[in-house]
Amino acid sequence: MAEKEKKQDSKGGKKKLMLLVAMAVFLLGAGGAAYYFLVMKKAQDIDPSKAASLISPPPSQAHIGPMVEVREFIVNIIGVDTPHYVKAAMVLELDRQSTVDEVNRRMPQIRDAILLLIGNKTFEELQDIQGKNQVKAEVKAKINSFLVTGRVDNVYLTDFVVQ
Repeated sequence: MAEKEKKQDSKGGKKKLMLLVAMAVFLLGAGGAAYYFLVMKKAQDIDPSKAASLISPPPSQAHIGPMVEVREFIVNIIGVDTPHYVKAAMVLELDRQSTVDEVNRRMPQIRDAILLLIGNKTFEELQDIQGKNQVKAEVKAKINSFLVTGRVDNVYLTDFVVQ
């Protein structure tokens, strides 16, 4: 009689083990399918033209104003462990031709503002696209704060290396 109970227990144990393995395989398969359809499929569905617009937003106006180049500069940035620096150049798009004269007269003031602004950034802040877009917005706002005859419509980074 004891042998009969052992055989029944071993058959019941095998059934439980088979059931647990089947459930684990099912859950892994369902999890993989959910990951594919929710994460991987969305990444594949992104239109390349839309992806390009995420990186560099188009100008808000169809009109292209006069451009003034801010020549290349190098500035140390905040670094905790090692020294880092930024080598950059940019072009300012202005709203009208009369603003060009004021910008050229104020170029030392503009360069100073840009150097101080970028010098207060960290290496991590300047690594991604959001950080660079933030710098462009801050440069535009800072320069517009002291221009009298016009304003900066856009800031274009023509050279930007963070090391």
